Amino acid sequence: MGAEVTSGTRTVVLTVVVTMLFLAVATGIGTWAFYDRLNSNLGSGGDIEHLVDEPEDTGPKRPLNILVLGTDGRDCAGCSIDGEGGAGGSDSTILLHVAADRESAYGISIPRDALVDRPECTAPDGTTIPEASGVMWNEAYALGGPTCTARQTELLTGIPIDHYLALDFAGFRGMVDAVGGVRICIPEAIDDEEHNIFLPAGTHNLRGKQALDYVRNRSSTPNADLGRMRRQQYFLTALATKVLSAGTLTRPSRLASFATELSRSITTDVGSVAGLADLAGQMRNLAPGSIEFETVPNEAFPEGDPNWGRLRILPEADELWQRMLEDRPLHDPAATARPSPTGSPSSTAAPDSPTSNTSPVESPVESVTPEEQEKDAADNGLCSAA
Repeated sequence: MGAEVTSGTRTVVLTVVVTMLFLAVATGIGTWAFYDRLNSNLGSGGDIEHLVDEPEDTGPKRPLNILVLGTDGRDCAGCSIDGEGGAGGSDSTILLHVAADRESAYGISIPRDALVDRPECTAPDGTTIPEASGVMWNEAYALGGPTCTARQTELLTGIPIDHYLALDFAGFRGMVDAVGGVRICIPEAIDDEEHNIFLPAGTHNLRGKQALDYVRNRSSTPNADLGRMRRQQYFLTALATKVLSAGTLTRPSRLASFATELSRSITTDVGSVAGLADLAGQMRNLAPGSIEFETVPNEAFPEGDPNWGRLRILPEADELWQRMLEDRPLHDPAATARPSPTGSPSSTAAPDSPTSNTSPVESPVESVTPEEQEKDAADNGLCSAA
């Protein structure tokens, strides 16, 4: 069984979330009536009960660590598109680190099937969720919601979580439709009879359901869950680029539709659109394509092991968490940057993709040949760079 990295169903990146809410309030469509409508749409999962103390400020700003979650509920309209029943867990988890200078950011994906320790936490209804050892990562959300997942993240990483945002199925579809679809390159036709997902090869403008099919599929595309994670990150970068393009920003109705769909579908500890706008304002210098992604180092338990089919997080992950705590870049800036195996989302190829989930993070990032880039793209269901 391949390593489960992140769900192909509900994905979101913070650059889309906070930037669009900021723009919705700060532009001409940000009337009080519209502001109030967005504000009333926001869902709250409660405040984080921290396990880790916040670090002392080292200057005018300190780093931000934001937990971005995709939930697997199927009870929203149009969510049960494949006959699968969601358990309400967090199928997609990205810990986003924004540098203190707000000029750079990177996200670490945490596998939903990783076995971890869960601390005691409190569910939104006040129920106490007991601590447990060796449980699946996504159970914390199913049992205790985003605040429980935030505490679990602090236990795993030692990093204080400043905020969380969670998005459901319906929000993803609505967001893509609101911007008129996203242009995606598919190298080989996707033919998944089991889940009724069919997409032809070539470059296509994918709208809601097709976009959801693209990021969900793993059964008939390369590299199973790892490849699916790569395609999700590709799609998110392309979506963010579309959102911030002139085609969206110069069309107030499209911008308003996107912000409305987004606000209907997110749950956050940030209490208002004004709070999200303030958060977005701090990150206005971040370009969507500049955010790096990495998967926490992990490996599958071997066949025959009682935990076969699940993952364990490797000791190399400690280097990742230490980088975040010290507000260091994801990779050594003195090392030769590894070229992306794919091109820009505005072209017919894919944007930057993360390195292998098992690569030691502390190792220098090595350059790769065009042939290696092409193979990497093919191995993960992405179009190679032209």
